[in-house]
Amino acid sequence: MPKMKTHRGTAKRVRVTGSGKLMRAKAFKSHILTKKSQKRKRNFRHETEVAPADAKVVKRQLGLR
Repeated sequence: MPKMKTHRGTAKRVRVTGSGKLMRAKAFKSHILTKKSQKRKRNFRHETEVAPADAKVVKRQLGLR
């Protein structure tokens, strides 16, 4: 059986914490920034956890399952 390959696109987008949580960047930070409030743009900077519904697929793509 060959080794499982890591999905490189997912690996560049998702980070695994020490406790095993999957962290991702928030969406909507790239363009049309003039109409978005400072507070909203500031909150886009922080990472958030991958949703439980998506976590199983993402772990498979990263070779964690």
